[in-house]
Amino acid sequence: MSNKNKREPARNGDMTRVFAEIANWTSQAAGRASTFILAALVVFIWAMSGPIFHYSDTWQLVINTGTTIITFLMVFLIQSSQNRDSAAIQVKLDELIRVSAAQNSFVGIEHLTDAELEEIRIKCETRAEVEKAGERTVEETAVKAEIASERAI
Repeated sequence: MSNKNKREPARNGDMTRVFAEIANWTSQAAGRASTFILAALVVFIWAMSGPIFHYSDTWQLVINTGTTIITFLMVFLIQSSQNRDSAAIQVKLDELIRVSAAQNSFVGIEHLTDAELEEIRIKCETRAEVEKAGERTVEETAVKAEIASERAI
């Protein structure tokens, strides 16, 4: 029984890798102009075949079924690609935060609840507003100092 448990993660990992490769390939292919042209051509041929099949229910069912199946599968493939892209971007952002002067406390905040994230967002916006006001004050003081120095000369 322990041998079986040792093999399952490997199979699951292999299956995950195969799915990721298929999802990547499919999402890349779906975004090409040639894929759009092929899909448009299929729809055009289907539409032109309408008179041949007397616009029957079966004729309509062919395109409805085909597009429904493709849409259903694409939802999962696109979501997989989006999840992977988001995770990769998050890792890159975390690394940039870690090596920069930014606050390391922001690393991993994607795991917080929506309410906690909103609280942090509000605090960051408030801090940014205060910093902008401080910068304006410094600029105004610099202008006043320059005017005062010109008067003194």
